[in-house]
Amino acid sequence: MPTQLAAPAWSIPGFLDIKENHLTIDGVDAIQLAADYESPLFVFSESRIRYNIDRLKKAASTVERPIRFCYASKANSNMAVLDVVRDSGIDLEVNSGGELFKALRVGFRPDQLIFNGTSKSDAELDAAVEAGILAINVDSIYEIELVENAARRIGKRANITLRLVPEIGTRSHLGLQTALLTSKFGISSSEVLDAFRRSLVNPDLIFVRGIHIHVGSQTPDVEPFAAAFKSMWEHLVTLHNETGHTLEHINLGGGIPVNYLRDRTQADQLPEHERDMLGASLEPADVLSAALRVARESAREADAEHLLDKLTILLEPGRSIIADAGLVLTTVRNIKRRPETGDIWLLTDAGYNLLLSMNNYKWYYHLISASHADAPVDADYKVAGPLCDSGDVYFDIEREGRLPDYRRLHNDVKPDEVLALLNSGAYSLAQMFHYNGRPLPAAVMIRPDGRIDLIRRRDTYEDLIANDIW
Repeated sequence: MPTQLAAPAWSIPGFLDIKENHLTIDGVDAIQLAADYESPLFVFSESRIRYNIDRLKKAASTVERPIRFCYASKANSNMAVLDVVRDSGIDLEVNSGGELFKALRVGFRPDQLIFNGTSKSDAELDAAVEAGILAINVDSIYEIELVENAARRIGKRANITLRLVPEIGTRSHLGLQTALLTSKFGISSSEVLDAFRRSLVNPDLIFVRGIHIHVGSQTPDVEPFAAAFKSMWEHLVTLHNETGHTLEHINLGGGIPVNYLRDRTQADQLPEHERDMLGASLEPADVLSAALRVARESAREADAEHLLDKLTILLEPGRSIIADAGLVLTTVRNIKRRPETGDIWLLTDAGYNLLLSMNNYKWYYHLISASHADAPVDADYKVAGPLCDSGDVYFDIEREGRLPDYRRLHNDVKPDEVLALLNSGAYSLAQMFHYNGRPLPAAVMIRPDGRIDLIRRRDTYEDLIANDIW
């Protein structure tokens, strides 16, 4: 009998598989998708989104506290994605008036919504107060007054949560860390009690519902979450002792990581700290149990367990829900060889205007051949996108080691071959832009019954000038 080849490490049975040499997504042939909807193409799996949400719900069931998950819509706010999230039974975090508009339009109730952001406009605050959302996460003492003004204009009391920045570092990229005093977010620990006192001055205008800390994205360790929860808990107790005001919730933010290195065939090209961060496999249940453990210990010491027992915990997962549920299909449009260096260059139709994080953070998306998904990976290629920009490459041109110098594929890649960038469902579709006058791609959603729905139409050239006036 022929030897059964082991499935590649990037595969996920029932989701990312191989059939007749081709990548399949939920049983659908990726090459046929690229042919039917053109390339580049975003592909999302409804089943995988629901699986990721169910994983979070199961984690919540392991702790003895009410947990509410608020999907971070900044990660991907496509309406079809939001609709799956809503139907899966969790809540939503928005970061702008536009995301608030989309959330209400797709059917989220106002009491399911929290609103983050450092620079909210009067119009955005008015819309949030008018809607009566669960909480506006206030980012400064000054913003308390702005929310009060909105409440006066609308004639309706606003719900707020105070966002803190407690100086907690993580092993993620510096640009993804949001609990440092050097970040732009939140109210510092030295100001937090003044912020609470200020927020209680006009109870007819604002009601303080909770406290919020977000340690940042792709956090590979449990300790920062536990430290953040302990810091918030201690502030909550101090506030109650001083004012008698009892908070309803503690918002631990997001940051639960995604394993971008399921396949480590190229991980040897990355430094150890980058491998640790990109390959993190932190379990949500571990985050919740560690956070509650330190809070319970602190509550016993302060004789305040009755306050802890009244709390609901909020989390804002984004990346962990949508990242591995989406991928980008791209086609090799050109190939060139450099005799002087020995390099073979593959030039694709997917540039950093579709995958901004690959340029901004040198973010790693595992690249495979969708056309020859089971071929041995034994050749090195320089891979780049189509933009007129030397930085539009799939490696770290600054040579800081944050991306592999080469991408490994089979040894006979040719023009018109379809490649797939895995785990690219988060912070890609939401951040794409029309650089070089390139129409933005279509996106499809594969439904659990195998149906394929177009969830974003491909731009036309007319779309490029839709808002221009001349």
